[in-house]
Amino acid sequence: MSAQLLLVDDEPGLREAVKDYLQESGFSVQVASNAREGWELMQQSMPDLVISDIMMPQVDGYQFLKQLREDPRFQLLPVIFLTAKGMTTDRIQGYQAGVDAYLPKPFDPDELVAIVENLLARRATKTQTTTEDGETPDIADLANQIAQIKALLTQKNALTQSPPPFTIDLTPREQSVLNLVAEGLMNKEIARRLDTSVRNVEKYVSRLFSKTGTNSRTELVRFALEHGLAK
Repeated sequence: MSAQLLLVDDEPGLREAVKDYLQESGFSVQVASNAREGWELMQQSMPDLVISDIMMPQVDGYQFLKQLREDPRFQLLPVIFLTAKGMTTDRIQGYQAGVDAYLPKPFDPDELVAIVENLLARRATKTQTTTEDGETPDIADLANQIAQIKALLTQKNALTQSPPPFTIDLTPREQSVLNLVAEGLMNKEIARRLDTSVRNVEKYVSRLFSKTGTNSRTELVRFALEHGLAK
């Protein structure tokens, strides 16, 4: 059975084009022209993932996401923001609100499909497998992020650097971990390089997510490269 997606966007042309592409990629897609209509559809049928625009009349994407995260049924539901707002500060606001991924328009539809598949795979793994401390090792997801980071590094010289939008104070060890993440190393390799445990590396990476307002290794590396944080 194909995954059920909910697409919320007030632009009819884009909404239909994205719907058609996702359906051709094997997904079942419901569409809504605004957040209120999307909310009503979710009361009838629980989607596996939501794709939402931000700039919408009456209820915008941030308000819609807040409504989802306040409902216990939807707290862990993967949400992607699809929006014309592509500034770093806007992305950070989205991540702080609880969005899982952020794709600025115009975008490559294949990238959207890859993000959808990644989030659905991560959710399925978390549902099926837990470690002793309740956390989920998602090797496939991590390997996918490493591949994205290495692709990002090939474009490093083309990225325009600018100062971070807010003050970021990193400890020497956090800086060391960030540098190695930005080289495309996995946690086990970083632990070996720094002579520490994988668990400690995971904690440092988690702190880096928190301090930079990112929620994945790929986003962390992009943020670090855009703002000259990786050395």
